[in-house]
Amino acid sequence: QALRERGCRSEEQLREVLREIEAEVQRRKQLIHQSVERRAIISKCYKPKHPEVYTLQDSFLAPEFLEIVRFCTSPGADLQGLLCYLESFSDKRIYRLPVFTEEFCQAFVDELENFEQSDMPKGRPNTMNNYGVLLNELGMDEPFLTPLRERFLRPITALLYPELGGACLDSHKAFVVKYSLHEDLDLSSHYDNAEVTLNVSLGKEFTEGNLYFGDFNQDPTPVPQYIEVEHVAARGLLHRGGQIHGALPIASGERWNLIVWMRSSAIRNQLCPMCNRKPELVEAEGFGDGFTEALAEEVAQTVNLCALG
Repeated sequence: QALRERGCRSEEQLREVLREIEAEVQRRKQLIHQSVERRAIISKCYKPKHPEVYTLQDSFLAPEFLEIVRFCTSPGADLQGLLCYLESFSDKRIYRLPVFTEEFCQAFVDELENFEQSDMPKGRPNTMNNYGVLLNELGMDEPFLTPLRERFLRPITALLYPELGGACLDSHKAFVVKYSLHEDLDLSSHYDNAEVTLNVSLGKEFTEGNLYFGDFNQDPTPVPQYIEVEHVAARGLLHRGGQIHGALPIASGERWNLIVWMRSSAIRNQLCPMCNRKPELVEAEGFGDGFTEALAEEVAQTVNLCALG
């Protein structure tokens, strides 16, 4: 019925679309195994230029960011107090805050460029971004991204997005995207496979390419109101994963952004954010897509095939 509503009229058209869907499902199932294979090769063969950036240190973080975290973890911390530290945009619950030092951003981008120029196998972030790096394949999940999420970001998101599981964001998918004139120029309108997203501008020098934000996908309006938000080096934007957004074309230079999709299994186990149905799961390596299911008396990470990109 859904396919007929989208224009499939004949039985042959239906069969062709179903064949394409099945092929895409099989491709997405293979993504998990291919990523594991790439990570093993990278771990064995790649020599980092800046090995220090792979393990999170407080010195990488902006002093203002550490002050925000100290407030959020103090007795009596509340939303109104937190908002005094943040830059807010309209009523869409989009917030800008300092995250890293500029020195860290420069070293991190230099490391990413070194990896890009190597002969290591590379998996791209998703079907919308052709240039970038999956950070779990560089081995950055446990030493860098998990402590960033658990120690520093979760106290903030607990106050900003309590109804989205902000206090119990228990997994993530993190990647870096790259935009330049001869590669990806922009990013079309979409929403993320996340409860909460962090988007940090790492550099380098560029013009234009602002982000734009529309409606929350679960609360659309007849005439969406869009706002533009500029990138500011070393600063991040926090927004709801379901907020419709995109990136305008870059006009010159090169831009790198760190994207962290943060997920709450307590929320998404009830309803898949991509198809709005009870998730049907298969077992996966690592965090998968952030769903959990009790298997053999232990909690295993699982993946929702409708959400893989």
